[in-house]
Amino acid sequence: MAAADKRKQSLYFPEDMLKEIQDEANRQDRSLSWIVQQAWRIARGEIKKFPSVNDVIGDDNDDGGGGE
Repeated sequence: MAAADKRKQSLYFPEDMLKEIQDEANRQDRSLSWIVQQAWRIARGEIKKFPSVNDVIGDDNDDGGGGE
């Protein structure tokens, strides 16, 4: 098995969400990082279904950049 990439990244969560994640990490005796990684693995298929910011239909600003 290849060595895991251990780069650090700061993530910011709303206080109530962070409290829930901390509570779950404590309940499972796991780290916050482990909980967030598992949540991503479970949710990524659904998240990939979200439209990108460039896929918004009916954007009035998408007129090719020309003025009127």
